[in-house]
Amino acid sequence: MDSEPNLDRFDSRRSTAYGTRGVVATSQPLAAQAGIDTLRDGGNAFDAAVATAATLNVVEPMSTGLGGDAFALYRTADGDIGAMRACGGAPEAATLEQVREAAAAEQGGDPADAEMPERGPLAVTVPGAPRGWEATVERFGRLDLEDVLADAIHYATEGFPVSEVIASAWDLCEPALRNDAAREQYLVDGERAPSVGETVALPELGSTLATLAAEGADPFYEGEIADEIVATVRDAGGLLDQSDLAAFTVEYPDPVSTTYDGAEVFELPPNNQGLVALEALNVAQQLGVPETDDPVERTHLLAEATKLAFTDGHRYITDPDYESIPPLNSAEWARERAAEIGQAAIDSPEVGMLDSPAEDADTVLLTVADGDGNVVSFINSLFMGFGSGLVAGDTGLTLQNRGASFELDPDHPNRVAPGKRPFHTLIPGLVRFGDRDWAAFGVMGGYMQPQGHVQALSNLLDRDMPLQAALDEPRWRYREDGTLATEARFDADVASKLARRGHDVAVDIPPRFGGAQIARWADGTLSGATEPRKDGTVDVF
Repeated sequence: MDSEPNLDRFDSRRSTAYGTRGVVATSQPLAAQAGIDTLRDGGNAFDAAVATAATLNVVEPMSTGLGGDAFALYRTADGDIGAMRACGGAPEAATLEQVREAAAAEQGGDPADAEMPERGPLAVTVPGAPRGWEATVERFGRLDLEDVLADAIHYATEGFPVSEVIASAWDLCEPALRNDAAREQYLVDGERAPSVGETVALPELGSTLATLAAEGADPFYEGEIADEIVATVRDAGGLLDQSDLAAFTVEYPDPVSTTYDGAEVFELPPNNQGLVALEALNVAQQLGVPETDDPVERTHLLAEATKLAFTDGHRYITDPDYESIPPLNSAEWARERAAEIGQAAIDSPEVGMLDSPAEDADTVLLTVADGDGNVVSFINSLFMGFGSGLVAGDTGLTLQNRGASFELDPDHPNRVAPGKRPFHTLIPGLVRFGDRDWAAFGVMGGYMQPQGHVQALSNLLDRDMPLQAALDEPRWRYREDGTLATEARFDADVASKLARRGHDVAVDIPPRFGGAQIARWADGTLSGATEPRKDGTVDVF
């Protein structure tokens, strides 16, 4: 099969979808339908979010799952605005010195020159998703976890046909599968990725999901599954211990926010990169982007604002329990940064993104709204495809490699430390257009996430585009090498004029421009849109 799907043929011609009782948007049709089924069965948007996330674990297993972290931003029917963070940290044994020595042994060099591994046992952090799914249903939902997980268990046990973009991703991720359990459980006959339309069952994962449905999350943190996770990591040379899992708890941090072009935008605070999106929006507001009609000027200013926000985010954002973080989303900070932007692109070694595996990491995002006014943006990830590449025994549970985002530089704010949470790319989004007009949104995909948020919001607010058109619009993205990458269908005249302003413009391949979803509740009317660059759909009823 082709290593890259021909996504150019997927230019959307669909309209925004409308309904009255429920809307679910995500990157795979069976998962979206699982969310709608949950709403039809009497669940609310929170139940539907977990049902969709669990089904994505089955049908898009390289991107998400129980071995990763999960986050949500939400607005409840009662008008409460909040966040859920199910994000694990490094093992307590993961001192800088210990990780350096273990990495050096793996890499065959001096500990002083060791680099944080991208895959394998040292990159494994405590998975938050099992507790996050459980807490979301118990705290906000109407149904039992057993009912919510029914569709995911069915597809894992009985099988599902692999969709096109996911089949391509599965094929590309095949080399990442590190241990025998991973290859046996996620490759056909232990040898190859499934092809488009091929029916695949994941019985081990189905059994693990059934355990979660029957017993809750406890077995993942203090029971037999926890023992399997620790044994897998330890046997491969990692540092994770049973006590690390047992100590994990779900958090409910206050979202951070700003106002852009009359709308209030909510993001996750550090250790997540939500401040990058907010700083970029604030700088764009200072520069007058909402009043700019010229597409070249608008793109130039948004790109420069995003560039500076990435510089600041990657300099300061880390676990706030370990380092203080300046007010990157403040108006004062934005005024200072906006003063640095002119008509020519900034070209400085101080401007750019960290050399990190997060550049092209992918994930899943889902958005749900129900007729009562609950609105949920939910994101769940293993980080890179199949995460660490390790599957815990016969559980089907793939362990994330989120620890790959740590640094081994003792002077870096994101340096590894016991219990510390790494810089996290995952950022669900929430926007208030009016008192009774809310949308859950997001754009999945590593460093594409905050710049995708900026572009989607600009399309919706500055250009007054319908939901689906705002997601269909060709995108750009800054890359670590300093290029301003554009999709092939991006306006060639605009790209040429951006190049004359000093931007290093280059056409890039479609999968690197993210995966956006949006679900909106506007005074009882529901609407939604989905990403044309994925296999996804938006379901309403």
